[in-house]
Formats: sequence, C-alpha cells, structure tokens
Amino acid sequence: MIEIKNISKSFNGRQVLDNVSGVFKKGETSLVIGASGTGKSVLLKCMLDLVRPEAGTTLYDGRDFYVGDEEDKKDIRREMGVLFQGGALFDSKTVHENVQFPLDMLTKMGEGEKKDRVEFCLHRVGLDGTGSRMPSEISGGMKKRVGIARAIVMNPKYLFCDEPNSGLDPLTSIKIDELIKEITDEFDITTVVITHDMNSVLSIGDNIMFLYKGKKLWEGNSQTILGDTVPELEEFVFCNKALSLMRAGK
Repeated sequence: MIEIKNISKSFNGRQVLDNVSGVFKKGETSLVIGASGTGKSVLLKCMLDLVRPEAGTTLYDGRDFYVGDEEDKKDIRREMGVLFQGGALFDSKTVHENVQFPLDMLTKMGEGEKKDRVEFCLHRVGLDGTGSRMPSEISGGMKKRVGIARAIVMNPKYLFCDEPNSGLDPLTSIKIDELIKEITDEFDITTVVITHDMNSVLSIGDNIMFLYKGKKLWEGNSQTILGDTVPELEEFVFCNKALSLMRAGK
C-alpha cells in the first residue's frame, strides 16, 4: 500500500499541488487523472522522490520515503517498477539488454539467472523471441511492452505508469491497459497510473483520483465516475470521452 499525506509543491511561486492526500491499495490499479497542467506528473515525481514537496510525505507500507538514510531509500526503490512515458528505452541496447538493465544495476544475480528472469518477463508481456532486436526495429506498442517488462523485472511491490497509452492507437492502448491490469492482479502489485485516457479510466480504474488545479477534487472508481455531478469532473469526462471516440473513428 502507498499512502500520500498532504503533498504540496510549488514552482516559482505557482502552486502545482495543494494538500493532496490519498491511499493506493495493494492489488488495485489506481489512476490519477486530470487535464494537462493539473499536477499529475509532479505528484508522481514526488512519490518517486524525484521532486521533493514543500509539505507532506509518501509512505510505502508505512515507511516514510523522505526520511532515513540513503540505504533505506534504496531498499524502497528496489521494490519499485516504473514505466516511463514513451517507454524511455536505451536506443543503443537490445530489447533483452534494456529489460536486464535494472538487474545489472541493482542486483548481484548471476548471468544465467538474469537471462532467465528477462526471458520470463518478455514472455509475460507477449514478446517472446524479440530479445535481440533494437528499439528502432519494433513498434510503439512493442516498446511499451518492453518498458513494462523492464518495470516488472525486479518483481516490484509498486508499479508506476506515466501516460502508458501516449502515442498509441486505440486498439493498442486497450491491450496495454489489459496487460497492466493483468500484471497488477497476477502479482498483487500496488499500481499507480497517470493518465487522461477515458478508456483506461472506464476499463481498469479500481480507484480513481481526479486532480483539478493541483487539488484532489474527487475520488471514486470506474463504476461511479460517470454518475458524479462535480462540474469540473463532468467536463473532463465529456471532453476526453469525445476525443477518444474521435480517435477511434466513431
């Protein structure tokens, strides 16, 4: 479980996050949604300690991520997997080498053990036989799958996905959503997804946090979001649902 408490962050006097709190439960796919500029990505960076908030804290199963020595933080980081927007693969490394990278950096596993783990993760995301390819030789959807394989190669307790459907066609987006949900359920991971994709919201949103101008304005799930009457949420849902239909050619 991840708990964020009263997170506030500003840049150059502009309040980006304002007293945001919430709980992301183990085994659930939790979504943070909102329009561009509402603080979604900054919240993710605060949770990963890439940006330090002026106030508040993030707890990983009760462990405060902002206190303690560097070794304590490394222990928590080893339990994290991150799917970056765009995949963020190393162009000069093969698919296999990209997935193996966290094992090389953070573990003392032998080469055979690392090879087995990488092949298992590539198989789990449906990419058997692609290990020798370069990122330039695979599609955008495959790159996202490689990113997911790399994110789970350390067998994480916490999985973070930053706009996993960015740049993908609707059908591929659905497949990526399904894969994230399957992995969350199968490995009982605490998963946090940053998105504005309404298809994701309606299909995999076990828990949904809606940010508006840096504040948490609403919280619910995929069953309750369409029936809520918060005006800012209604506008977000309508605009993004219409955009999704346009992209799907409907």
